Amino acid sequence: MKRHNRLVQFGTAAALAAVLSFPQAVLAAGQPIAVSASTTAALAADESAAYSSFLSRHYGIALSGTVNRAQFAAALEKVVAPVRGITAEPTQTSYLPQAPAGSTSLTVWEAVTAAVKAAEQKELAYTYDEAKVAAAWAKAGWTYNAGGTIPFDSAQELAVAIDLQFVPALQLASLKADGSVSAELAYQLLGKVAEFHGQTQNYLGTISEAGIYGKLVQAWKESQLIKAGDLQQLVDEVLKQDLITGYNLKDAAFDPHFDPARTITYGHSDIVHAVQLIGLLQSEGIEAKVQLEPKTSAFLYLKEWGEPTETEDYQVVQIENGNYIAYSKEYDLSFEFASAEEKERFQPLVLQYAKKNEEDATGLLKGSWWQPLYYSLTEIADYPVITNNYVQEGRYIVQTFSLNEDSAAVVEGFKTLDATLDVQTYQFWVDQPFYNYLLGDFK
Repeated sequence: MKRHNRLVQFGTAAALAAVLSFPQAVLAAGQPIAVSASTTAALAADESAAYSSFLSRHYGIALSGTVNRAQFAAALEKVVAPVRGITAEPTQTSYLPQAPAGSTSLTVWEAVTAAVKAAEQKELAYTYDEAKVAAAWAKAGWTYNAGGTIPFDSAQELAVAIDLQFVPALQLASLKADGSVSAELAYQLLGKVAEFHGQTQNYLGTISEAGIYGKLVQAWKESQLIKAGDLQQLVDEVLKQDLITGYNLKDAAFDPHFDPARTITYGHSDIVHAVQLIGLLQSEGIEAKVQLEPKTSAFLYLKEWGEPTETEDYQVVQIENGNYIAYSKEYDLSFEFASAEEKERFQPLVLQYAKKNEEDATGLLKGSWWQPLYYSLTEIADYPVITNNYVQEGRYIVQTFSLNEDSAAVVEGFKTLDATLDVQTYQFWVDQPFYNYLLGDFK
């Protein structure tokens, strides 16, 4: 990537949350291994706790004790609301059945069926005939009786919730359909709704997975230069007037929703470098979840640098003064570490093996930069603070990094051509070499 000045085009989108990875069916020799009720309960509790952390951080949902109708309905609406503009605005239709006059209580079957509808699985549920409903209920130790107190469409929704593991069947076996809803169960159902909408974790795999390298390279091959229509055209005009020196384009659909307290994001343009970086972490016994976020870097290419050579991943557009706007395919590699302590081990390894300190340096990863770029959205020792200045339209994000004291000038530059543009800023923690680069130290 070409780098020129103090206001640059690196970064990621606004911070967001969460880690959710849990065991599904365990197979051995093609047969499921029996899981005890106590083990299922423990796994469900862990899952609920993880969902609780995610839902609290991402949606501001806080539940405790016994959950009533109003609390669950409000939480459910928050979950189905758009995630940073990616999905459409939510309707205000209640997913809960009509309550008896004056009742505020919520039963297990009402909460589960509401979750199925909010997860957009009701059409699948309504394909179940009575025999299939009864078979699904039996997995949870429940007996389906035609003409019972639970309407047939709700019985179908309960059946599909069991088959799709909204709640483990063995966990449901310990509950009564007309029993009250605990916060733990509510969190689990809300988390599943978020999962079905693609709003929870989003990552390729973990460092220790044997197949992570192939997944990483394949994700890179599948990514393309990002185009953002009118938003990009507007920012290109800002760039032409030298009001900013460059910007990044990102697609929020690739946000991993990792826990910021345990996450570092590393930017680069060479996929072999990314493969080697993961290999380095693996060789040091560091485990983390991994997500590749496609990124397009846009910057001014000066005509005195010579005729640019275009490729599928590097394209230019000539502007009125003879210079070019160059668009380069890059990536952000996000790591969610097992702990904050593991996160702190990242920087010493990068500074030793992925930072170029002299022209003919050896013993470094392929394509190491003079100023590697990696950052944290939460405070971490020995990382200076800078500002991300960004504009989001739907799923697309335009952003540029700057020194804190330069942020106001960047925002003004964005607003020069459109005073109504909603330019957001936030501060975060970046590695010292990149901070030095912003100060004008290019080595």
